[in-house]
Amino acid sequence: MPLRYGRLSHDLDPTDRAPQDACGVFGVWVPPEQASRAEVGKLAYYGLYALQHRGQESAGISVSDGSRIVVYKDMGLVAQVFDESVLSTLRGHLAVGHCRYSTTGASTWENAQPTFRSTGDGGGLALAHNGNLINTPELAARLGAGERTATSDTDVLSALLATRDGDPMAAAREILPVTRGAFSLVFMNETTLYAARDPEGVRPLVLGRWEDRGWVVASETAALDIVGARFVREIEPGELIAIDGPGVGDVRSERFAEPRPKGCLFEYVYLARPDTTIAGRSVQATRVEVGRRLALEHPVEADLVIPTPESGTPAAIGYAEASGIPYGQGLVKNSYVGRTFIQPSQTIRQLGIRLKLNPLREAIEGKRLVVVDDSIVRGNTQRQVVALLREAGATEVHVRISSPPVSWPCFYGIDFATRQELIAGRLDVEGIRDSINADSLGFIALDELIAASRIPKDRLCRACFDGEYPIPVEESARGKYLLEPSRP
Repeated sequence: MPLRYGRLSHDLDPTDRAPQDACGVFGVWVPPEQASRAEVGKLAYYGLYALQHRGQESAGISVSDGSRIVVYKDMGLVAQVFDESVLSTLRGHLAVGHCRYSTTGASTWENAQPTFRSTGDGGGLALAHNGNLINTPELAARLGAGERTATSDTDVLSALLATRDGDPMAAAREILPVTRGAFSLVFMNETTLYAARDPEGVRPLVLGRWEDRGWVVASETAALDIVGARFVREIEPGELIAIDGPGVGDVRSERFAEPRPKGCLFEYVYLARPDTTIAGRSVQATRVEVGRRLALEHPVEADLVIPTPESGTPAAIGYAEASGIPYGQGLVKNSYVGRTFIQPSQTIRQLGIRLKLNPLREAIEGKRLVVVDDSIVRGNTQRQVVALLREAGATEVHVRISSPPVSWPCFYGIDFATRQELIAGRLDVEGIRDSINADSLGFIALDELIAASRIPKDRLCRACFDGEYPIPVEESARGKYLLEPSRP
């Protein structure tokens, strides 16, 4: 149970970390005359708070008052990094925020974001990135000696975008067309907010209007809702926008590449908040529909349907609706795990998942259970859940998973990088069932999941399920520590 920078990690079992997305990004621009009223630093804070699920290792905010950029970032959760005294110093009319989970580069302060680079004209550029680049070594080779200050793909990209003195748009036109992989970017200089999305649009990025006088860019629509912004549209794959100008500001848009949409299907399964909308489809509605389809595909005689909270809740609701089996609560989740400064003792460490989940014995004793969760990645957590339920008196435990087996690594911003890490990369369904000691095990079929998303199959990245990578990845570009050759 790792302790990082004085806090208990949300990864209770270091051998069975849940899938981790790269990051959440947020940007806001308001007219300079509205700066004191808007408090863009606090808007960025609330936006990042809404995106905390996308990255829990570090957080940061950059702000500009029109003449200079200030960046504040540190390791930890958003609420640990920022307090009222810090936010009161982040004054200006535009801001960029970031919460990070590392996929390229170690989890260190130097790799926290937003990154900052000085430009030759005396200005600066701050950048936040969600995703993962797959040609980082090639891009790093464009930099001169000493131009790299950190070991992340984001630092390399920031250095390249700062090369055109005072003109990030011109630099982006030159650099983004040769940048490959997943990148949803929000960046800024002293006066302008910029956003860009890779041609495949792997990670989500949306544009919103704030009180008809400002603009917001965020990873998910839920972050717009939190700050009171109205959803306008998605940033399109291959699109670059700039927001500035007099009055309420203008959004200038151009294409740096032809769109080749391949949105991440796993966003619908796990990564995005249920109250987010992606490509016009509610994530919550998709997950409930997957549960209905899962009940038809893998029926079973049982007394109660329970979710693994909260990841399995929407699909469990759908499963119960379609099967006619009552829905109930069988596991109680401790919402505060990962928010304590107390280092666990060895005794507590051995309790493992009990820190996070506790069974309701009176609800499950003597019952045949259907346990619904969104995914099985390494299998250890699911194995412990089944053991807990049996210990609490369940007579049968039937596990149903609202995604296909995760059999292939992701190189576009989710941190499972080898097949050996994935239980479905080593075992078939029967082998997994036996490993977790369930009475039966059923995964939703890939075609059923795609149908529930209502997105055409050829517009989705499904690589972690079927091994078909929409952006080819060279073997030499695979790995978290590409720019840290001394690390394993």
